[in-house]
This record gives sequence, C-alpha cells and structure tokens, in this order.
Amino acid sequence: MIETVATQPFDDQKPGTSGLRKKVAHFSRPRYAENFLQSIFDVAEREPGATLVIGGDGRYFNREVIEKAIRMAAANGFGRVVVGQNGLLSTPAASNLIRQRKAVGGIVLSASHNPGGPDGDFGIKYNIANGGPAPEAITEATFRRSRELREYKISDAPAPDLSVIGETVVEAMVVEVVDPVADYAALMQTLFDFGKIRALIAGGFTISFDAMHAVTGPYAKTIIEGLLGAPAGTVVNGVPLEDFGGGHPDPNAVHAAELIARMMGPDAPDFGAASDGDGDRNLIVGRGVVVSPSDSLAMLAADIQRAPGYAKGISGIARSMPTSQAADRVAAKRGVKLYETPTGWKFFGNLLDAGMVTICGEESAGTGSDHVREKDGLWAVLLWLNILADRKESVKAIVEAHWQEFGRTYYQRHDYEEIDSRAAEGLMGSLRDRLASMSGQRFGTLVVSEADDFSYKDPIDGSISTGQGVRILFSGGARIVFRLSGTGTQGATLRVYIERFEPDAAKHGIEPREALSELIDTADVVGEIRKRTGRSAPDVIT
Repeated sequence: MIETVATQPFDDQKPGTSGLRKKVAHFSRPRYAENFLQSIFDVAEREPGATLVIGGDGRYFNREVIEKAIRMAAANGFGRVVVGQNGLLSTPAASNLIRQRKAVGGIVLSASHNPGGPDGDFGIKYNIANGGPAPEAITEATFRRSRELREYKISDAPAPDLSVIGETVVEAMVVEVVDPVADYAALMQTLFDFGKIRALIAGGFTISFDAMHAVTGPYAKTIIEGLLGAPAGTVVNGVPLEDFGGGHPDPNAVHAAELIARMMGPDAPDFGAASDGDGDRNLIVGRGVVVSPSDSLAMLAADIQRAPGYAKGISGIARSMPTSQAADRVAAKRGVKLYETPTGWKFFGNLLDAGMVTICGEESAGTGSDHVREKDGLWAVLLWLNILADRKESVKAIVEAHWQEFGRTYYQRHDYEEIDSRAAEGLMGSLRDRLASMSGQRFGTLVVSEADDFSYKDPIDGSISTGQGVRILFSGGARIVFRLSGTGTQGATLRVYIERFEPDAAKHGIEPREALSELIDTADVVGEIRKRTGRSAPDVIT
C-alpha cells in the first residue's frame, strides 16, 4: 500500500557541487533522506512508468537509503528501478546504466572521496537522462521544493533482497537487481585494446591498483585481474567496506601514501593506480614518478587516439577553471578547442552531448570522456595501460617526453579544511573587493596582469554561472586561484591553486615546491590566509 506521510521542510538541503552531502548523523535524522528524495522526484521530469537507476559506493547508511529510495520510487509512479547487487554501483557505472537503459535518471548515493562509517559522510546526488549530474536549474528547483515540502510518498512493502540478481515487484514497479560490473566491463572492452594490454601484462609488466576498500574493488578485480590476466593480488584493498577500512578514500599523496611509497621503492611495480570512494577519481603513479591529475589529463589527451575507441582523435578538450593549463597546450598543438568551465562535472555534460569535446578533466583527480557523463577513475587507468602497451615505454619516459614537447606546468593545490565559514567568506569577499585595483600590482618579481571572479556562459544553453573562483594572473602566465569547495560537510574548505609554466627542459627537474615558492608566499599575502583563518599551512597539498 502507498502511504502519504506528513512532513516538515528542512532549510539545509541545498545541493553542492555534487549533490547533497552531510554527516551520517545529520542524514539519518527522521524524514531527512525521505524529504530530499521526494524533492528530487517532484522536480524530475518523467513519463509515467519511467525507469530509474539506483546505486551507491557501499558506504555506511547506503543500504538503508537505497531501500527507502526503492519504496519511494514505487510510490511515485516509476515503472522500473535498476539497482546494483548489494546496492553497489560506481558513479561511472551508474552513468553508463542510465544511458544503456534509457532511464529518466538515477539516484547515486555517495559522498565520493569523503570518509565513511557512522561518524563519516553521506550523500545523495541525482543524475539526469544523459547519465550526468543534474544541472544547476534542476538542483536549484530541488532545493526550492525541499523548502516547501509537506508530505512524501512511500510504499509500506518491504524492499527486495538486494543480494539476489533478478526481478521482483514492489507495488506495480519492477525492481531489477543487476551485476554492477558486467555492463561497465563490456563498455570498457569496446574502448580499449584488451589484447594488447593482456600481452603487456603477460610479458612481465607489473601493476598495483589500490581500491582503498571502496567501490572499484570488484570492478578492478573483474577487469584487471580477470579480463586482463594480472596476477591475483594486483588489486589491493579490493573489498568494499562501509567505513573504507577506517581510511580516507581520496587518491592523493596524503591518503594514498602507502601506494606512492611502494612505487618509489627499489622493487616498485611498473605502474601504480588508485581510485576513490565512488570510483570516479584516479591517481596515476609510475616507478619513481607521481603524475599530477592536471598532467594526466594533458598526457591522456595527447595520446588518446592510441586506444581503438578514440582512433579518430578528439573533437575538443574541456577542463575546470582551476585545473592547470597543461591541456591547453595540447589542444593548441592538436588544433582543437579548449573549453574552460566551472568546477563540477555537470558543466561538461552539454559539451559532451553536443560532440564539442571528447575528453575532459579536473585537477581533483577526475578524468573522463564521452563514453559516460561522469568522471571515471578506472577508465583513466585503462587508457594509461593502453597507451603504455602501445608506446612500450615507462610512465616516467612518457611524462618526460610530454614535458619536452609541451613544456612543464608546475602546479599545486593547497587545501585548508574545516575552517570557520565566516572567515572563509570574508577572505573571498575581500579578494573580490580588491579585484578592480589589482592589475599592475607587484609582488616580488611577480606583476599582476589581470584579476577576475570567474564566470561561465554555457555555449549550448546560454546559462550563466558566476562567482566560480577568484583568478589572479601574472605576467608570464603564472596563476593563483582562490575558491571555496562545495564537497565538504563541515565548516568551509578553502582551495588555493598555484601554477607556473616552464618551457625550458633544463628546468623540468625542479621540485614543485621550489618552483612555486614565490607564488606560494604571494598567495598567503594576497589572500590574507594566515590573518583571516589563523592557519599557517594547508592541511593537504596535492
């Protein structure tokens, strides 16, 4: 029976960059998840009997919310729900299923790279029919609806057993539990030369893939250890756990330190990689070299045609504004357009749908292409393996050859986490107030050539996004960018992006901190970081 339950609106259900994220304790309050789900269902455009995809990264509280979402979907007139076995679906696999099944959209349950467990984070995101995150018009409408909601609908029938593949019925809605890996693995085989990669591995090429006890474990085991023939044990931390084994499933130098240490050691494998909580981010490490996400995007774009699915080359490249300009130089040499968008994968969707870009990426370890409408960590790993198999060179040799051809972009991101929200807003407000007078100012040897608050007009639908981050550009092309992150759940996260281009190959071996030292000092002076936040150093440097 369908029940209509009276409720009261919450005033804090405004989605951020990638959906609504809060602490588990916050999300588990009575009616909180139900209210947000009902707001999505009320706003989402759909025909009666439409198909909906549901899945998540397996973190704590995932199963309970999936069961609620299934019962609410049945009560709200959906005809079919497709859900991953045990509630598991990586974010790119969910995007693929939405597209393959021609679903109206999907409910993706994840807080991405944020910690899990009872004291960790939880999140709900709605993806639209193209498989990508809902655009701002829909997230804003969802927020407005959440503030006026007075009731939600839910079936009183029990949710089906998600451990059993097959179909059951809730009310008049079919619930189809599917293998979460199968459709994704089939897609990857259409894009990459698995035979060539298998031969590389069979010839003694060694890999270490750290799944960080997150959702990509089963995907990596099926594809890397199964289809590609890598030895058992190639995938480490491969069992998804509700608390990610007590770790932080963010593939960066801090949280993947064990993998990086292994790759810097005397007995290092040839190739190392990691993915995050929901499988949409990646870390690439070669023997003796860590590849920055911005460099990885540029290097993949430069060589993507080596993979069969991209043999015709690329139509264009898109990157988020804070991502380094390394990809810009590849676009210029390849004669294709480079699009600079705000942070958030949803901004790439229109460009991909229109065929204007083939590959896109963000400095926060996200890379993807037109195969789905999400960033895709394992896809990036497989593309690297395809390139390595084709070039028959090491990761380090490919990195150095790329810098030789395109120049090196020295780049760091400094994160100041859980700082006082008012202090963070004050810092950004002060920067914006000073933008008009910044041009021509000198800081040591650096001279400001331009300063602005980044805004973006979508070339497809004409929508405008403002206030996307303060950019300070210096003569010679160096940049400092200040931006508040939309992915945290507590306080504010200030991100400072620092970048300098070095065309001289003789200077490509400098340590990034040394190469960027003057810009790092200038960022503190210009942003008044220490003065306004009390922080003398960032929490994380990537």
